[in-house]
Amino acid sequence: MKPKLNDVAQLAGVSVTTVSRVINDHGYLSEKTKQKVFAAMRELHYQPNNMARSLQGKNTQLVGLIFSDISNPFFAELVSRIEKLLFAKNYKVILCNSADDPQKERDYLQMLMANQVDGIIAGAHNLGIEEYQQYGLPIISFDRYLSDNVPIVSSDNFNGGWLAAQTLQQAGADKIAIFTGKSHAGSPTNGRREGYEAYLKQQGLTPHVHELPFELSPALKTMEIRTILENHAYNGVFCSDDLTALLTANVAQQLKLTIPTDLRLVGYDGTALIRNYHPNLTTIEQPLADISTLLVSLLLQRIADANCTLEEKYVLPVKLIKGITA
Repeated sequence: MKPKLNDVAQLAGVSVTTVSRVINDHGYLSEKTKQKVFAAMRELHYQPNNMARSLQGKNTQLVGLIFSDISNPFFAELVSRIEKLLFAKNYKVILCNSADDPQKERDYLQMLMANQVDGIIAGAHNLGIEEYQQYGLPIISFDRYLSDNVPIVSSDNFNGGWLAAQTLQQAGADKIAIFTGKSHAGSPTNGRREGYEAYLKQQGLTPHVHELPFELSPALKTMEIRTILENHAYNGVFCSDDLTALLTANVAQQLKLTIPTDLRLVGYDGTALIRNYHPNLTTIEQPLADISTLLVSLLLQRIADANCTLEEKYVLPVKLIKGITA
């Protein structure tokens, strides 16, 4: 039986009016009371009735955006594009920067639910957030598996990894490493590593994988990269993001390694910032305009019709942006 407002109130030990005030974010309520109500909603898998809100003229025209680090140029550009597209459709956004903190992401989900957003676009890197499966809001994911009923939009990560390795090998590299983030089960970005490995194996070359956690500061990541380059005679490096590629180029310069003579280098993302300010970097460009357009289009379809049929995964093509580093 579908839980009702009374069930939430009874489990939380508060009045129905208090539950309603939490859901509608109306009036002052203590944080302890809010948490009790949210906990009861999670336990009962209770979701406010969006249809009832609509009939009452209470659609908020709000969309929640949850991303891991908007200081990263890739996410900054993607969020900017999404916001512009939604604004043109008369939606405003609530932007949530979840970092690499699962509890922070859960808190933001609760906040978005309390603000009765019409839908969510999620692109954070935390795993095991069961609330995405419980709340029943229209949700579209960028580059991450959330649940079976949440569509994923991503670029062709496998082909991007293949293309990067191929570019390095064709530029003369035969000892090619990849600097990548931690491998998480179910993450489409694993495809970059898999494509890199598949190409090298086809060519009879040995993959060399070095995981540099996404949350490492630039200073710590630079130290790791320096240690790797000092201890391995790589003549090609594929970095699974452009910022790591720029750090690698800096370290190579410090070590008196000439690019691309001593070390060939390929990045990944190809944001406007990289193309405009670091045009020398050879990189794999993700189609940010198409990604943002598709994310918004799919979300608006789900908002209009919660039962509309969508694909499980949408994969957009990548392309090589040729600089002088490979």
